[in-house]
Amino acid sequence: MRSFWNYAFVIFALGFAIYSSAFKEEGPEVGKEAPNFSLKQLDDDTFKKLSDYRGKAVVLNFWGSWCIPCKTEMPALEKQYERFKEKGLVVIGINIGESPIVVKPFVQSVGATFPIWLDSERIVTQLYRISPIPHTYFIDKDGIIRDQFIGEMTETIMLNKIQKILP
Repeated sequence: MRSFWNYAFVIFALGFAIYSSAFKEEGPEVGKEAPNFSLKQLDDDTFKKLSDYRGKAVVLNFWGSWCIPCKTEMPALEKQYERFKEKGLVVIGINIGESPIVVKPFVQSVGATFPIWLDSERIVTQLYRISPIPHTYFIDKDGIIRDQFIGEMTETIMLNKIQKILP
């Protein structure tokens, strides 16, 4: 009887692994072109497309105001943006699902001056399969994803990844 349960467990585990991998949804792959999209900017309500920044290195950071690690890494993102924007770096913060009434005070409190885009309907969040946050993509001047990082980055990790995509 014991061998039956061992056999049943192995079959169950194997079936679960196959089922899980078949339905696992992954975001855009490193080495592939970053999917283009258009979102509204926080500051002036105009729409911008990711492709508007071809020719520049782009750090695409998905975040929420309620996310403690997101809040913690914002000053480091701002520091790198200020340090490298003259060398062709653009940092774009994509807020997930919050209204401008919530986002504006948060952005001011962390001192972010880089562009903030609003994914109010979570369309881009779904396109990029973002979960959990913060989630950051590093895109080169040709629009190719060169790296990504899930979770809060240290300043050292961030700097290393940015230096790899600078033009």
